[in-house]
Amino acid sequence: MGREQTELVITDVVEAGRAKRILQCIFQDYNGNLAVRLWNDETLRFGADSPETTLIFHHAQPLRDLILFRDPLRLAEAYFAGHVSLEGDIYASLRLKDHLQSLSFSIREKAALVSSALFLKGSSGQEMSATASPMQRAPLSRLRSWRGHSKNTNRNAIAFHYDVSNEFYSLWLDRQMVYSCAYFEHHDESLDQAQENKLEHICRKLRLKPGECLLDIGCGWGALIRWAARHYGVHAHGVTLSRNQYEYGLCKIQEEGLQELVTLELKDYRDLEGEARFDKIASVGMFEHVGLKNLPVYFATAHRLLKPDGLFLNHGITSDEAGWLKSLSTEFINRYVFPDGELDTVSNIQRVMERTRFEILDVEALRPHYALTLRHWVKRLEERREGALQHVSEATYRVWCLYMAACALQFEKGEVGVYQILAAKKGERLDAVPLTRRDLYLKVSN
Repeated sequence: MGREQTELVITDVVEAGRAKRILQCIFQDYNGNLAVRLWNDETLRFGADSPETTLIFHHAQPLRDLILFRDPLRLAEAYFAGHVSLEGDIYASLRLKDHLQSLSFSIREKAALVSSALFLKGSSGQEMSATASPMQRAPLSRLRSWRGHSKNTNRNAIAFHYDVSNEFYSLWLDRQMVYSCAYFEHHDESLDQAQENKLEHICRKLRLKPGECLLDIGCGWGALIRWAARHYGVHAHGVTLSRNQYEYGLCKIQEEGLQELVTLELKDYRDLEGEARFDKIASVGMFEHVGLKNLPVYFATAHRLLKPDGLFLNHGITSDEAGWLKSLSTEFINRYVFPDGELDTVSNIQRVMERTRFEILDVEALRPHYALTLRHWVKRLEERREGALQHVSEATYRVWCLYMAACALQFEKGEVGVYQILAAKKGERLDAVPLTRRDLYLKVSN
């Protein structure tokens, strides 16, 4: 072994020693079973049992940044970029976020950690280990955030999320291509059936009748408008800002022979013209993109387009905290997944609806259903990883897996919810819906 190689070995041993001291300090009280593998294949174990997940550092930079910047998102960024990998249960790996956020050190401990981190080599020019994920090391320029909710920024934000690849989404969504909370009649029901249940449930809530005009705001790939036309004989119109969804929807309308009943536009909901045009309006998984400041405009637009005796169903995710306050979770979502996403409490949402002259007729919580839906999506995407990488980068695949797994846990903990709110224009009518909900669950003869 030459002198240069000897020096590299010594340096590597010293680096690994510093890293082990940092990791032992960080994870000494870890509530779980974790393994951490360093770039030289040394492994540390935390917990009494076999590790549920293994965190792999391919070089020192991610660990150095984690200590110096004290930002858990740095670890997520390193994971997306391939400088860090995870093996094992993705849900167990998300305990790292809670653990890192809960850490509290004395001044002396902080000083020791920073000192050790400073002596870890910066790796700005260091090549990734051969064991790292085989992806490009180019900056993730796709993953940036848009501020504001103008028509242009909303269009860009929707393209950012939905125009990834129709083929990518088709790998893990159901056969109807529905990207919103399913409706499970029992825990073992298939995702395909649960999404059809949801489409049917919405149509029944809206009490659709043949010949009526239905608007779907943010119609996705067009599943609801095609289902409503095919099964209820309505004239259905959908609007989306995603070109990929629009082109897919047009093909499916043609393929299913629904051209006489179903139309589709690539249009912002604010550009829909006219008044009292639609008997029924649905919005499913879209209003999260509207922006809290724009909610009055959003609901006022739906109110303007709805006929006096019509019904409006808004299906969307809510938060357990008012407003969209800055936190690790909100920063993650806006930076990597939904650049324009903002949530509020269900009570605040209903308050805005009432101020825009809607009467709330029915509210249904679907939180357990979304937790199940997300676990289905994560499982299907993980099982189809190789197929996914034919359409998206390793970084995009990792973002989607981690994001959906984290959301599943948030729904399970009650940090976020999802509600279907059925409303009508305020007035003197007493028969906007039947006196009971029986018609939603039983086939009733005409």
